[in-house]
Amino acid sequence: MAPPTNHELNAKREEYCIGITPERKYYRCGNLWIKRSLRPTEWQQHNGFMHVPRLNVQRILNEGACLKFLAEKTDIPVPKLHACFEDDGAACLITEYVEGVGMNDLDEGQQRIVSKELQKHVETMKPLTSNTWGGPGGMVLPPYRVMRKSDGRPWRMRPREEHSLVFCHNDLSANNVIEYSGFFPAEFEREFYARPGPSVALPGEVDDVEVLMSIMEREKM
Repeated sequence: MAPPTNHELNAKREEYCIGITPERKYYRCGNLWIKRSLRPTEWQQHNGFMHVPRLNVQRILNEGACLKFLAEKTDIPVPKLHACFEDDGAACLITEYVEGVGMNDLDEGQQRIVSKELQKHVETMKPLTSNTWGGPGGMVLPPYRVMRKSDGRPWRMRPREEHSLVFCHNDLSANNVIEYSGFFPAEFEREFYARPGPSVALPGEVDDVEVLMSIMEREKM
């Protein structure tokens, strides 16, 4: 059976489903915000090709584990986590709904204020250290800029002798999620939130992906 087209998938949206991307379904129900990974039967055509999400279930489960961890260990204002689980080939994250404004919708003065607040939160995470790579749930999901150039296989890393890995957001940009968060070397964290655009090097910026990948290659099991 042929996979559903994007139009067919959107036409069959469940109640409260407010949006679908090539990787996710999003729901708003009262004060609840729900994010669910697409099941293989829902994968879509994207730019003319079938888009196969990379570690899609794991990323959402890691986000839930990181929200719980940060709520317990810091005073960073993260959305309240209600549930995060896997069911029938999909992962579901349920949090409180928080109204917000994208960085791109703020003027320069407002962006500077938000950047200072984000820098404060990054500093709050730095004292959280570990000798074990990856998120609190045990999944190693490198930053998006590294993940998109890897072969897609799970990363299995050797523990370090010292607690020299710090808790990194790893995708702190204008489009702000924490699917890739966890304990990584400090240089993995970059201030992509300080300028518009995704959490990858833009033209004229230093691309550190090869350096980060070489660090991980040295410490793989």
